[in-house]
Amino acid sequence: MRIDAHQHFWQPARGDYDWMPKDDPTLSRVYGPGDLAPQLAAAGIGATVLVQAAATVAETEYMLGLADATPFVAGVVGWVDFEAPADRAHLERLAAHPRFCGVRPMIQDIPDDDWMLRADVQWAYRALVDLDLSFDALGFSRHLENFHTILTRHPDMRVVIDHCMKPQIRDHPDDFRRWADGMTRLARDTAACCKLSGLITEAGESWTVDVLRPYAEHVLDAFGPDRVMWGSDWPVCRLRGEYDRWLAAAETLTEGLDDAGRAQVFGGTAAGFYRLDA
Repeated sequence: MRIDAHQHFWQPARGDYDWMPKDDPTLSRVYGPGDLAPQLAAAGIGATVLVQAAATVAETEYMLGLADATPFVAGVVGWVDFEAPADRAHLERLAAHPRFCGVRPMIQDIPDDDWMLRADVQWAYRALVDLDLSFDALGFSRHLENFHTILTRHPDMRVVIDHCMKPQIRDHPDDFRRWADGMTRLARDTAACCKLSGLITEAGESWTVDVLRPYAEHVLDAFGPDRVMWGSDWPVCRLRGEYDRWLAAAETLTEGLDDAGRAQVFGGTAAGFYRLDA
């Protein structure tokens, strides 16, 4: 089964998408299962992982409700407050839901780059290990060293790096070497997986496959297809291209893999990592 390892649904009227522009014609609208289903069918995608977009437990519950009503949503990545140890109770409760996979703190939006190292949030990493839940690592190149610290400190935590750690393809192409070196260290020193997602959003409006190729090739070389999973990042990807365009680009970028490797990237890695019953 082909799996989209990273997509979103949202309802702006809920009021907890603090990052969302109020008048963006692409983002500031409702996105639900009915909007995505035709594109999945056209692309031959049988299952998805629905990922949080708001820093609230309420949004996680909203997503689980959508998953209950949507057969193609095989897993949900939610959110709890890492600054509130009492939220372990939420983790324990949510873990009982068959489609709840783990959590994603929105580290890219936190002003303090060292937030993830703070003593008062360490309980959350330990709880994820105790409850056998996953951790989606969301950040930028500047967070790579701190993620290396956290992931080597908690080697038993199941971790996937979102959006290739958002290399600054458009704004800082000269940062490639620092990004690549940091990703190599994570691949070498930890068991983390990586999502082949988000690259077109970090590229310019006139992006091409050749512009993306060095980044995709580095991720595939460093992690190997058994630790790489494709994700659309829909509907955010629509800022730079529709679902089918990004999928076609990703298929081109993985042409050098054999059939088994492509099967891992476009389904097998996600199914194994998230423990999906798809």
